[in-house]
Order: sequence, then structure tokens, then C-alpha cells
Amino acid sequence: MQRRHFLKQAACLGAAGITGLSSTRVFAGQQEERTLRLYNIHTGEFTNSTFWANGRYIDDGVAELDLLVRDHRRDQVMAMQRELYQNMYQLQQLFASHEPLYIISGYRAPESNASLRYANAGVAEHSLHMQGRAIDIRIPGVSHRHLHRAALAMGNGGVGYYPKSGFIHIDTGRTRHWTA
Repeated sequence: MQRRHFLKQAACLGAAGITGLSSTRVFAGQQEERTLRLYNIHTGEFTNSTFWANGRYIDDGVAELDLLVRDHRRDQVMAMQRELYQNMYQLQQLFASHEPLYIISGYRAPESNASLRYANAGVAEHSLHMQGRAIDIRIPGVSHRHLHRAALAMGNGGVGYYPKSGFIHIDTGRTRHWTA
């Protein structure tokens, strides 16, 4: 995607009032369906799940997403914060990719987080992944730099940029950003 085209699209989202607003204000009253295409790189599972329609969340669709982003190490599912799915949807729409969003890490059980932390000092001890409030993603064919900038432009929560590992982190914590 050309840098100019990307910036134009991001500006359009901002002008439309999509960036920087909470998901309840952005999507309240809108009737169209919202579907996420996700692929879990660890389990090989894919879903094409409608999680929002007729102005409300679809419980079965959300449950399908929660299952796909579960802790694959412990096979534990947690109800993820729904705002994460709205943020992922916004990114999916911005890039209009035909590829699914690749899930690198979704929910992490405390034991999994501790193991990852032991192996890698960059893993937070009190990670929002353990609370169902963070997810690491990439979109095949989309520059990680562009994905990172788009997530920052949304102004919702934390955004981490992991260029060497090839993904970004988004969460629903306080607004902040970092590069690892």
C-alpha cells in the first residue's frame, strides 16, 4: 500500500470520527454487520465470525472469537474485552485485506505468561493478555509499520511495535506506545 494512500485512508477514518472513540460510541445504533476474519498461527484454526449486528454484540460470534484467541499452551478460553474486537475490525477495514488477521498471542493464562516471561525479559509480569485485554496481530501483505501507525491513530489503549518479530500489540489499557 502506498504511504500516501494509507495516510489518506487514516485521515478519512479520523474525519469520520472513528479514531479515538470508545467502541460503544462508535458502533452504537449502527445496523451493519461486523465480521472478523482471524487465523491462529499456533493452532492453524481460522474463523470468519460475525460478532456485531443490528446494533449489538452477537454472543455466539464473540464466543467463536474468544475460542480462537485462547491460550493454546493451556487450552484455556477467556472472554476477551469486546473493544479489542472492535479495534481489530477497524484495522481490518482500514487495510481492506482479503487475508485474515493473524493472531500471534491472545489470552494468556498466568502460568503461560510466567513461562514466557522466564524465557523472554520483554514479557510483562502483569500483562494485559492475562486479563483478556491485549492481543498481538499481523496482517499478511500489510507493512507492520503501517499497521502500527494505524493502531496509534485510533488512540485506543496501548500499542506496541515489534518489527523484528513481525507483529503489533494492541490493548485496552491506558494510551501509550513502545517499540521492542
